[in-house]
Amino acid sequence: MRVKHGEIPDRQWQKRLHEIIFEADTPAGKAFDVVLICAIVLSVVVVILDSVGSYQAKFGGFLYAAEWFFTILFTIEYVFRLLSVRRPLRYAGSFFGWIDILSILPTYLSLLFPGVQYLLTVRILRLLRIFRVFKLTEYVSEAHILTTALRASARKIGVFLFAVLSLVTVIGSLIYVIEGEQNGFKDIPTSIYWAIVTLTTVGYGDLAPKTGLGQFFASIVMILGYGIIAVPTGIVTVELSKSARSTQHCPSCSAEGHDADALFCKYCSERL
Repeated sequence: MRVKHGEIPDRQWQKRLHEIIFEADTPAGKAFDVVLICAIVLSVVVVILDSVGSYQAKFGGFLYAAEWFFTILFTIEYVFRLLSVRRPLRYAGSFFGWIDILSILPTYLSLLFPGVQYLLTVRILRLLRIFRVFKLTEYVSEAHILTTALRASARKIGVFLFAVLSLVTVIGSLIYVIEGEQNGFKDIPTSIYWAIVTLTTVGYGDLAPKTGLGQFFASIVMILGYGIIAVPTGIVTVELSKSARSTQHCPSCSAEGHDADALFCKYCSERL
């Protein structure tokens, strides 16, 4: 197939840009992510300080200029992200694509609607990219495995939560019968609230049984709570043992979470 003039240099440039922005297994990519994370943290600090009256009065001009500096910086970064993938609309519609646009949009909207700029604290969500800095360590692979395991465990955990809701309803009803309104358990919903707090071992202490039978029953519920906490842990642990994913990032649609031996993207079929 004949290659059009200028096509190969463009693809090489796009591939290099993609490696720097989306991958952290090269010195340039890792440096880019570190600088980006530092900029995100600083930009969030600027937004927070700007909301404090005393700091705003003293350093308002500096904070305003800093906010626009970070906004322009992140706008350029967002444009580069779109340019570095073959399907920019696919990335723009992804989770991180929305976070990217939401992190810069409030500043521009503040020109029309003052006060909207404080919504820029959403930038803190972009710190989720910090995992890409550690692509060569165990942390990123564990993050992918954990996400996969949680998705696989969703149905089992859902059944478990339904069982817990049924259990706290029964426990709440029993403690209501045992203690009664005279000891603060004025109705079954309030008693169910106590059951949830006790079963999860939170123990606010705002409501406690007064009778001997009630205290004995509460002790059983507390011990039962420790056993129940272990159930979802076991469910996720089983799924963790089954999960193994690659940290490879698709250069076309920006999808992650592929199998360790995958050669093609399971979402868009492009070669990895």
